[in-house]
Amino acid sequence: MTGQLIVSVSGIKDETRDFAAAFAEEMDARGVPLSLLVAPRLKDKYRLVNDPATQDWLRARRSRGDAVVLHGYDQAATKRRRAEFAALPEHEARLRLLAADRVMEQTGLRTRLFAPPRWLASQGAVTALPSAGFRLLAAMTAVHDLDRGTSVRSRVLGIGEGFRAEPWWCRALVLGSGRTAKRGGVVRLAVTAKQLGTSGPRQAMLDAVDLALFHDARPDVYRWERRISQIGAA
Repeated sequence: MTGQLIVSVSGIKDETRDFAAAFAEEMDARGVPLSLLVAPRLKDKYRLVNDPATQDWLRARRSRGDAVVLHGYDQAATKRRRAEFAALPEHEARLRLLAADRVMEQTGLRTRLFAPPRWLASQGAVTALPSAGFRLLAAMTAVHDLDRGTSVRSRVLGIGEGFRAEPWWCRALVLGSGRTAKRGGVVRLAVTAKQLGTSGPRQAMLDAVDLALFHDARPDVYRWERRISQIGAA
């Protein structure tokens, strides 16, 4: 039974873009497309609309087969120590999703895919996603097709953004990737662009990818396909 491999990178901005680009080249050499998790705003007053170089890079990567996935609006903790969408009621989640969608459209990066910061979404956020135009939710323990009402269970193995980066965790991530791929499951690897600038985490991600490929996992991205009945529909 053949497994699947999905590799995502988050926290991409002017200061980390080169780390992401170098990693993308490594993935290109392995035939592994990336899912690029993009937030319109990040801490330290970063704004995607004011960063044309990163916009250009993201659009170029998408044209090569990578996926762009919305990764929150401003990633602010709406409650103490909680990720942006982890505890939001439906109305507030919808407002943030629509605001983010407008920025993504303005920058030519609009997407129907959503992965919440730290992969955590409240029930209110889940309910708000379809009405805001989103069709796929990549959460911590499953990937949900919001249009079809189906889910594929698989857990994210990550470095950074709520996940540890110590050597013992990096080793565990590599082993977990191999185990999941060997049994034909979906290997979901996630890393922040900042961590890709550190040799240990970067090497762990490369090793995890290589081990999954060794066990014949099929590289893919987060994606949503229209149903046949929807093609051509208004």
